[in-house]
Order: sequence, then structure tokens, then C-alpha cells
Amino acid sequence: MPRKPIDAFAVSLMVVLCVIWGMQQVAIKLVAADMSPLLQVGMRSGVAALVIAFIVLVRREHAALGGTWKPGLLVGTLFGLEFIFIGEGLRFTNASHMAIFLYTAPLFAALGLHLMRPEERLNMVQWAGIFAAFAGVVLSFAGRGESAAGTLVWLGDLLGILAGAFWGATTVVVRGSKLSDSPASLTLLYQLLGGFLLASGAAAALGQTEVRVTPGLLASLGFQSIIVAVISYLAWFMLLRTYLASRLGVLTFLTPIFGVIAGVVVLSERLEAGFVLGALLIMGGILLVSGRDVLLRRRQCSTPIVPST
Repeated sequence: MPRKPIDAFAVSLMVVLCVIWGMQQVAIKLVAADMSPLLQVGMRSGVAALVIAFIVLVRREHAALGGTWKPGLLVGTLFGLEFIFIGEGLRFTNASHMAIFLYTAPLFAALGLHLMRPEERLNMVQWAGIFAAFAGVVLSFAGRGESAAGTLVWLGDLLGILAGAFWGATTVVVRGSKLSDSPASLTLLYQLLGGFLLASGAAAALGQTEVRVTPGLLASLGFQSIIVAVISYLAWFMLLRTYLASRLGVLTFLTPIFGVIAGVVVLSERLEAGFVLGALLIMGGILLVSGRDVLLRRRQCSTPIVPST
């Protein structure tokens, strides 16, 4: 079915979703003393995987497992590695920094698709966006030193970029495999299982398994597992079945903005001038890279794609 342009309902729901997604890193940092960030992302993926597995079984979507398990295994591995970099990165850098660097993923996805699919070739404007975003990364790293806690902030930022790279690679695999025509919940299940196994395994290997059960930890895990990893992504997939994916994708750029605001307001994080200017260049570059899809979809109907989560 042809997808329709976004309306007031879609915009309102997308704003809510972006606020939720922007709060993810803050929720992890708030209870990092009770459970390591790496173990948190592993546990939330496990809880969410149980819920999504139930949905897949009820809808009888598991019939597609036979033809998708190979790309599903790759997607789960890439997603799990992304989670490892997020969890470890948050040990060193601010939630606001992670919110920006993680969302460099569309740049890596665009570069990967440029190499793999002729119809996804980048034009001059998009290459300008790539270079602008790269300049933003360099600027945000300039003069970076140790934080007040004595940890290397630049290392956490670098891990955030690596997480974005693996997120982008996940998108490339989904777009170029049978998963692009598979139920969205099945693709999400592959990703969540990979996140659970790899992140939890890495936490155990690194000795980050100490847990102090507190009301704050339970609330944070509940928010991350149910609100973020289940409800918000199912709502996103519902929107993709109804509205133009490219128009929805542009609205997702609100997520890092809300993430930065949440980091400053909730965690009292301080933003350096270099980071702010670099973040603006990165966001502008991402908009340039993704702008072509919006222009093309004005002249043709789009079919929904399953984004990495």
C-alpha cells in the first residue's frame, strides 16, 4: 500500500518517541553505580527479546526464520557489538556526547549503501554532508582531555562513533538481505538476542557483574526494557507501515537534541564550546546526507524499511 505523508498525529507521536530515545543514555548513566552500563544494555535486551519473541509466536511470524537466520545472525552480531561500544563508552563519556556520536549511524549506512547498491549512490550534496559531519567530529575532539573524574572522555566519544558505525552496518545488512522483506518484529528479535548475548557476555568477561538492587535501578531497567526496547520500537514500526519512511526518518534527528538536553538538565553535564559546534556540524551533515530521500519521495511512493534499533 502507498504510504501517506506525515500528519499531526505522526509528528506528535514521533516527538514522543524521540524524547524516549533521547533519554536512553541518561537512564543508563543515572544508575551506573548500581549496575554497569554494559550489563544494563545486555539485561534490557534480554527482557525485551522475551516480549518480542512472544509477539512473533502469536503472529506466527517465526515461519520466516528458515530463510532469514543467516542475515539475522549477522545483524544480531553487529547489533551486539554496537551495544558493547555503547555500554563501555558510557563509562568514559557523557550521555549527551553519546547521544550525538551514536547518531552518526546514518552516515556510515549511507557510505555502505553507496558501495553496495547502485541506486544508493551519493551525490555531491550528500558528499558535502559527509565531509561536514567528519569536520564536526574532528572539531568536537579538538583539545579533549580528561574529565573531572579522571577518565578519558575522548575514548568514550570514540566508542560512541564505533557504536554508530556498527549501527550503520546493521542497516546496510538489513537493506541488502531477506530481512528487508521480513516482519519487523522478527528483525528486532534478531537484534535484541544479539545485544543480550554479546553485551551480557562481555560484562561477565570484564568482571562487570556486580549489581546493587535499588528502586532507581528497577525503574531504569523497566523504562529501558519495556518503554524503549518494546513499546517505542513497535510504535515506530506501526508508523512505518502507514507513513513515508523518509519523512519519519528526518524527524528522528530530534533524538540527539533531546538526548543532549536531558544530559544537561538531568545529569548536569557541561557542554564544551568545541563539542557544541562539532555537534551542529554533525547534525547538519546528517541532514544533507538524508535529504535526497525526502526529495525523491515527493515524486514516488515509498515502501517501509526496517531501521536498526
